[in-house]
Amino acid sequence: MSERWDRSGFKDRVDTLLADFLSEEAEQLLAIDASLGPVAEQLRVAAAHGKRLRAAFCYWGWRAAGQPDNDALLRAAASMDLVHAAAIVHDDLIDDSPLRHNQPTAHIALRAAVTGHPRAHAAARSLAMLVGDHLMALAGQLFATSGLPAAYLARARPTWSELARELIAGECLEILSTGAPPDAGTSLKVVRYKTAKYTVEQPLLIGALLAGASPGLRVGLSAYGLPLGEAFQLRDDLLGLFGDSDSTGKAGLDDIRGHRPTTLLAKAWEVADLAQRARLAEILGRRDLTEADLHTVRALMRELKAPEQVEDLITARVHEAVHRLDGLGVTAQTRRALTDLAYTATDRDH
Repeated sequence: MSERWDRSGFKDRVDTLLADFLSEEAEQLLAIDASLGPVAEQLRVAAAHGKRLRAAFCYWGWRAAGQPDNDALLRAAASMDLVHAAAIVHDDLIDDSPLRHNQPTAHIALRAAVTGHPRAHAAARSLAMLVGDHLMALAGQLFATSGLPAAYLARARPTWSELARELIAGECLEILSTGAPPDAGTSLKVVRYKTAKYTVEQPLLIGALLAGASPGLRVGLSAYGLPLGEAFQLRDDLLGLFGDSDSTGKAGLDDIRGHRPTTLLAKAWEVADLAQRARLAEILGRRDLTEADLHTVRALMRELKAPEQVEDLITARVHEAVHRLDGLGVTAQTRRALTDLAYTATDRDH
């Protein structure tokens, strides 16, 4: 590879690999029965978008340990994005989100497949749940059949299990705390387990473990990855309410309608007076919200300076992550790539 990392070229490689892998799996489903076409199509499109950050962090965990570019490693790294695709299908289903990347989410798109079904709404949701389950299984399959030696894979398997456990724990924590009085400690725990760890820290560690990294390097990568993963999700929370929906591809009122335990809401609630809390409580959880309500919530959040508080949390975590690279003892190229990824992951508009 050249001294400067070709981030766009890396994304293209992962895009092609996943498109081919999922197309092959879709054909296997169609060979069972042609009526599985809509399900096969959702498999194809599930991982069609994204910056491939999780694959990139896995790749640079491998490179940080001194290993060269490797096609088998690329397959293992790409499996991280199938975990993400599975999580997105399940998350959209749990949150009843209608849009993702400006396209209907899986449980919405699959309604057309069950027209006339006696319980069409529930049937479409069930199909989407199974698509998400299958994507998670396919992630494990792609990882296990990547072509890396069995001994390499065995080193990373415990962290793979931890990734799945903590991702599910984070989703469960979000469900259990949805609708409860906003609390910053709870929201940050949800951020850490639902998104932060499986987005940055655990892909990095899996790549490093595959490469046989020393315990010291793994500790350093965790110290970089965890605050960065938290900053990534905090940015997502901000974009969820304040982002341009044409850019984010998601409905701007989703978190408010769902009364989700975001850090943005918790920070606003902390400083709100009784009247301001009453105004928030009047809106939270309502399903009939309009664009006017979106402007009202945004104005109230700005009045309470909640976006600035979350921006401060993001900035502090990114600085901490980048600072942690100082003692890793990695190559200049690896350091540049991890620094670039830190800002790519957190300084974005969608």
